[in-house]
Amino acid sequence: MKINLVDRTAVVCGSTQGIGKASAVQLANIGATVILIARNEERLKETVAELNISFGQKHSYLVADFSNATELQARLTKITEPVHILINNTGGPAGGSILDSTLEEFESAFNNHLKCNHILVKKFVPSMKEANYGRIINIISTSVKQPLPNLGVSNTIRGAVASWSKTLANELGQFGITVNNVLPGATKTARLTAIIDKKANGNKETAAIIEREMLSEIPANRFAEPAEIAYAVTFLASPAAGYINGINLPVDGGRLKTL
Repeated sequence: MKINLVDRTAVVCGSTQGIGKASAVQLANIGATVILIARNEERLKETVAELNISFGQKHSYLVADFSNATELQARLTKITEPVHILINNTGGPAGGSILDSTLEEFESAFNNHLKCNHILVKKFVPSMKEANYGRIINIISTSVKQPLPNLGVSNTIRGAVASWSKTLANELGQFGITVNNVLPGATKTARLTAIIDKKANGNKETAAIIEREMLSEIPANRFAEPAEIAYAVTFLASPAAGYINGINLPVDGGRLKTL
């Protein structure tokens, strides 16, 4: 099977590192024109320069901070071309038990994830409808199927995003638009390092011990590479996935104990 996204434009959020960057790279590799969104302009420029342009694409970027939903909404007016693919991807909330979490932490996570996702969807769905082609892919977490220990705020907000996504899928399917969630397992990103370090400090253990404990729960016995998550994202963004809608797709090496 050969898939390509020539003549399609993709907006990729959180796209200067980790899964977001890997997704932007893979989408560009199969022909998509990519618009990167992130906070750091220098890193955005560096990432744009790394993207494949062999299909004649002209990639670009938008500087935006998801901690300010009003500012994001205003800055999105700079994107005037039709967008066919939206990758919602934002760094996860800090770890911690749910009882130790503050209202401000819940509000911040709700803003950064669900509220900003909704702003982006409202901006780009009209052009997806016009093209009768749309792919909205949310990078969330396996916690929507099985809550993860010591990630109280994340578990809560990721679940809200999953329900929002399923509702959107039901409403938009008639327009050739699919809405799906990719659920990464433990992946080699800065967030994984931060989670390991925090747990190690809290348990007064070494990071190596925490890593071994985490790996023991993964049948694949390794952490994912960001590109492996990006391959799933790229397939769901393609025409080949046109009849896949409203799902949660784990990419976790078999760690989930649920079906």
